[in-house]
Amino acid sequence: EVRGDDIAGIAVHLASRVGEKAQPSEVLVSSAIPPLVAGSGIEFIDRGEETLKGVPSSWRLFAVED
Repeated sequence: EVRGDDIAGIAVHLASRVGEKAQPSEVLVSSAIPPLVAGSGIEFIDRGEETLKGVPSSWRLFAVED
């Protein structure tokens, strides 16, 4: 959602919460991303299930392997 000069909505909230779980220099993604980049050569390390503040359910997170 665009709200004036800002963006909002569940996708923005989810991205913020996933980012909060990342270590310095680490890129974390939710389980929605690995299937979308299949065949790209990007590899992921399963970081397990996490509860994200203000987001329903738990989410499986993956770190991008460097």
